[in-house]
This record gives sequence, C-alpha cells and structure tokens, in this order.
Amino acid sequence: MQFEKSRYFRDQTPSLQLPLWRIPLTLSLRHRIPLLHHSSMASPQSSSEAVARPESSYSASNEALLDNPIWNALRSEHQAVAVSQGKARRYLPAIGPLAGTPDQSLESYDALHPLAGSAGMLALFFLDAPALPAGWTLFRGAELTQMICRRPSLISNGSLQPGTTLRKLDASDVPAMIELATLTEPGPFRERTIELGNFYGILEGDRLLAMAGQRMRVPGFVEVSAVCTHPDVRGRGYAGVLMSRVMRDIIAEGTTPFLHALADNPAISLYTKLGFTQRQVFQLAVIKRDD
Repeated sequence: MQFEKSRYFRDQTPSLQLPLWRIPLTLSLRHRIPLLHHSSMASPQSSSEAVARPESSYSASNEALLDNPIWNALRSEHQAVAVSQGKARRYLPAIGPLAGTPDQSLESYDALHPLAGSAGMLALFFLDAPALPAGWTLFRGAELTQMICRRPSLISNGSLQPGTTLRKLDASDVPAMIELATLTEPGPFRERTIELGNFYGILEGDRLLAMAGQRMRVPGFVEVSAVCTHPDVRGRGYAGVLMSRVMRDIIAEGTTPFLHALADNPAISLYTKLGFTQRQVFQLAVIKRDD
C-alpha cells in the first residue's frame, strides 16, 4: 500500500519527510539477522520448497500483538525509530506516516495531533470504523486484510531473465528503491525505510526491476512489505521469488511472517500460494489534521 504519492495521498499537502540532515542516524535494526553474501544464495527456482523452521518464539499471546501491529511494533521492537506523544506513537517521518494508538479515545487523538507534522497526515490501522473527533478529517479509508504465514510454501527455484541478478539491497540503492515505490505504490517507502529490515531486489544492470523487504516487527512476528515490480517486467514471477527470499530470513530467526494488503489486491492469490492465510481485517484510516 502506497499512501503518500498514491491514490490515497495525491491531493495531500507537502510530504511528512524531513531532510536527512535533520534526523540523527540510528544503528540498523537488522542486527538480529546475519548478513548473507550473494554467492551463498540459492538460485531462485519455480517449484515450492518445504521449510524446516527453527525453534520459534511464536505464542498465542504474542499473536495478539498483531491486533494492533503499528502501536505494538513502536513500543517493542521498533522503539528506536518511534516518535512518542502521550498515548500515541508514529514512525520517524523519514521512515513513513504509520502511527498507532491503544484505542480511539479523545486522549489518543489529542496525542496524535503534534505527531502529524507539517503535512498534518498520518495513517493508522483500526479494528473498528474510524471515529474521528473534531479537528480531524478522514482523508481516505480502505479495508485491509492481515495475513499470516504459519506453513510457508516458498518458491525455491525459477529462472531469472538473462542479464538479471538477485541481491541484497543497501543504502546506495535507496534512490532507486524510492523511485520504484513511487511508481508502483506498494506502501510508504522513504529514505530510512530500509533500516527496518533486510531488502532484496532483482536488477538488470543498475536498473532495479523488483524488490521486497521487511517493515513492522513485534516479538515473534516480522512483516513482509514493499513488494513491488516495475510494470515493464510484471508476469515473470519476481514478486514470489523475492518474497520467498525475505521470508527465509524471517523464518531463520524463528519468527513468523505476516503482511498487510488492500482487501481487493489481486496479489492476495500469490500470498495464498506462499502459505499466507487471512488472520484479521482492519480499516485503513489516512487522517488529516484540520488546522
């Protein structure tokens, strides 16, 4: 889901982004995952792969954290990239507009007010319909499906087109990643989103054709996100190959993959083939401060 510069945000006021020099760099949040050298990666294949899972931190109590994933990520695994005000939290503007609260009380909305930044725009996931108090406008709403992958069926092999390579992406790739995300609208992606986890791409020379990576993280669960393919090369199976690469990293940690998608997203059929099943339904609320 791409919020800003998308069908949700095309009419919005200026971006929430802050200049890089205004934001202190933090240590990467990917320290839990060992870096993989490209030469050690299995070549993508087209057949499915049975996955041997290490001991997992999965528990029913941890899974309940997914009922409010943004809020719980920002008060646990992603505290280092959270901006807090009272009962509300949001990701650093250089990461994205996602914000969370424990409820829809007036106190929570009041706490969101200063977090909305100069653009006055935030994106939240609610179990119930948005109940905005005076001072806020629902800029755009949509239904989201949350999917979880308890029994992965990964794509283990397939043929990349001649001249293309699959590799881990790094900070030098961020401009190309932002350009691809702006074109394809997979979800909010900004200059520091890459700090949230491992990202992989398929490239033709220096041109980024497709990518996928990690976003929200709560104890026992890691989100697959930013799955996108350039329109010129769709239909080649790149999304499944890249999602499988990202999911292998998540599973190797002993954690469980999950994701969010617009309820009418045709890619849900691919997610189902990879082993994802629907767990929850949310109301996406892109809200704008009135002042």
